[in-house]
Amino acid sequence: MKTAYNLSVFDQAVETKALWTMHLYGQRVVQASVVENKQYEMVIDVEGQGPEEIHKLQVKCLYPSDQTEAFAKMLKIDKKVQGLALEPIYAPAERYNIKNKTLFPLMKERQVVFCTLMEGEMIRGIVAEFSRYDLMIHAKGGLPVTLLRHGIYDMRNKQGRCMLKSFQQQHRDWEKSSLFVTP
Repeated sequence: MKTAYNLSVFDQAVETKALWTMHLYGQRVVQASVVENKQYEMVIDVEGQGPEEIHKLQVKCLYPSDQTEAFAKMLKIDKKVQGLALEPIYAPAERYNIKNKTLFPLMKERQVVFCTLMEGEMIRGIVAEFSRYDLMIHAKGGLPVTLLRHGIYDMRNKQGRCMLKSFQQQHRDWEKSSLFVTP
């Protein structure tokens, strides 16, 4: 965690210059490479349109462009959440947070989770890794999908148990994991 916690998927995207499929607010989906990674914005080169500067909070999730067709088949939409017409939450304290001590056991025990993004997109998979800014889910077939933490509306396990900080602070499920160690 010490080596990768402060790294962002956008750092990796700039280095590789690879083409990514990005889901942005407003149900906009673009295929682009990341040209420059600034503190709050990034410059992307949208395929067929050229460079564009966007705020990082506009991105909900991204994955390698060669996986676009496979991802489209497994993407589900929660109509109820989509109907809320949620927008990016700029204040970190007001976001739907998931604590690291909740994510770590999910990752180590390879539990299936169901993530709902702010505009209703539902992604099912296993938490493969996480950082301060994002978490990678391996969806069906091992498809790597990176979810930006600020774009997550809800996360539940197979039993329907909520993994959000607000719920976990009250129910303290993370203490029930065999991986939990008290100081």
